[in-house]
Order: sequence, then C-alpha cells, then structure tokens
Amino acid sequence: MNCEQLRDHYELFALGLVDEPERSEIRDHLNRGCETCRRGVKEALEMTVLLGSTAPQHDPPDALRRRILASAGVEPRPMRWAAWWAAAAALSLAGAAYLGYRDWQYAADSSLLRSELRQQQAEVLRLTEAFAILNSPFTRDASFGSGQPQPPRGRVFWNPEQGVLLIASNLPPAPAGKRYEMWVIPKAGKPVPAGTFQSRADGTAMHLRAGGLDVSNTGAFAVTVEDEAGADQPTSQPLIVVPAAAR
Repeated sequence: MNCEQLRDHYELFALGLVDEPERSEIRDHLNRGCETCRRGVKEALEMTVLLGSTAPQHDPPDALRRRILASAGVEPRPMRWAAWWAAAAALSLAGAAYLGYRDWQYAADSSLLRSELRQQQAEVLRLTEAFAILNSPFTRDASFGSGQPQPPRGRVFWNPEQGVLLIASNLPPAPAGKRYEMWVIPKAGKPVPAGTFQSRADGTAMHLRAGGLDVSNTGAFAVTVEDEAGADQPTSQPLIVVPAAAR
C-alpha cells in the first residue's frame, strides 16, 4: 500500500486498534524510514494525547447513574461521575497513545539498527574484496602523485578477475553536490565508468570497482569530479591519471 492509502489509518494505529494488513503496512513504512508515514503517525499520537487531556466533563443524568448503579448492586453515593469518566477516558487515550508511540519508536529504532547493520555488512564486504585484490599474485599496481607538492597521492591496484582498487591520500572531499568518479580508460574506445566515491574529512579515500577487468585492453585509470549521480563520460579535467603498466 502507498502512503495515501494508509493516511486514514494513522489514528487507529496510534491507538493500537488498526487491523491487518494496514498495521503491518504502516510498520513496514516506518521501518523503511518513510517520512510521510512517520510524520502522520507522530501527528496522530499528538492528537490522541491532546484529546485525552481535554476530554470535557459532563454529568450524566441522575436517573441513568442510579439505574447503572442499581443494575450492579451498588448503592448510589454522591460523586462526580464526570470526573471519573473524564479521567478514565484520558487514561485510556493516554495509554493507547503511549503504546502507539512505543510501537512507532520500536519500529524507528529497528529501522536504524537494520540500516547500521547493512552499512557494516557492506563495509566488511568491501574490505574483504579489497584484501583479495591486494593479496592476489595476479594483481598489478602503480602509484600516482609522487614527487609533486600538493596533488593527491596513492596507488591503484588492478586484477583481471577481481577488479580495481584505488587508495588515496591528500584528496579533499568533493564540493557539495559533487562526487569523485573513477574511470577505466581502454587502449581504444571511450572511458568506462567505474563508480563514484567521496573522500573522508582527512583526505583519505578507498574506492573499489569489483568484477572482471580486460587488463590487456586497459590503458589507464583516471578520477574526475562529477555530479553526485555520476556521468556516462568525463565532464572535467582528471585529477588522477594512472597508466596501466605492469609493476
């Protein structure tokens, strides 16, 4: 279901009264970090608490009160039923709001933990692939930036079966809205995009393009600054150019 279809169910979700499949759908949207559903559930929770705290106090008719008491075998006593009713209603709504908020908070926390776990798994995979390239006897490498005062420095490693790895220093983060893009430049033909990356605040960077590489037809590797989405072909002067020569 999309957010528009779920919009009318936010209040029931906040009260813990929404039925399936809407309940699961809303929780799934919250788990995915859906901003529309997060805002809608939050507003519903706030409204529920507000209603509970502003429940009007009205005295029921005395005859009705006596009839209810008599049916329960209780002697009528002077008391303000409205106060009890308002308190019970407020407590019920506040309790439901708390449960709804806890449900939403649990979903938000779970989503955050899952996102962090995915990031950690991706980083472990990237490092594993990088070590595989570094440790392979079939890997070639070349350095760049040596002997020059300020340019990025580092090394490129390439392997016919496992891909290309770039490790750099003295590479400031790309400007806002921009990213670095690596290119595999064949001996004949157009440069081939090899993924975008961003350097750290300290100027270090590691970028990996995993997969097979036609080493015999590769003439060089390069890095340019492109828009965040990347480009099909370089649009700026390369900052880094590394000839693909054997070490």
